[in-house]
Amino acid sequence: MAADTRPSHRFPPAMNAETELQTLIATMKPSLHAQPYVFCSIDEVVFARLPFIPLGTFHEPEGVTIIATREQASDSGLEFDMSWACVTLEVRSSLMAVGFLALITARLARTGISVKPVSAFQHDQLFVPW
Repeated sequence: MAADTRPSHRFPPAMNAETELQTLIATMKPSLHAQPYVFCSIDEVVFARLPFIPLGTFHEPEGVTIIATREQASDSGLEFDMSWACVTLEVRSSLMAVGFLALITARLARTGISVKPVSAFQHDQLFVPW
């Protein structure tokens, strides 16, 4: 059997990721992305032919949900219902952190702001109406 010569895309373990709720809240730095984003639901064939790499994807039984810039979606003729601002929470939150997004989304809910949170390995993103 031949050796695997593909480049390694492994990342270091999340040893420095924060789990303490009060530290996460005190040290987070929200960063607003400059462009509006949209959520689209497309089928696998359309997904395979996208001329761009979406910011995010999630495969569901009903189709593939993508997160793309409004410009990318419009230029590709994809349907969407509204635009969302993306706010990245610039703090290394652990995937095991308990209550971080719950606290933030509850505060937004109390003020009537809809939010779609997305957790990635390094940071959490909040999508709020543009």
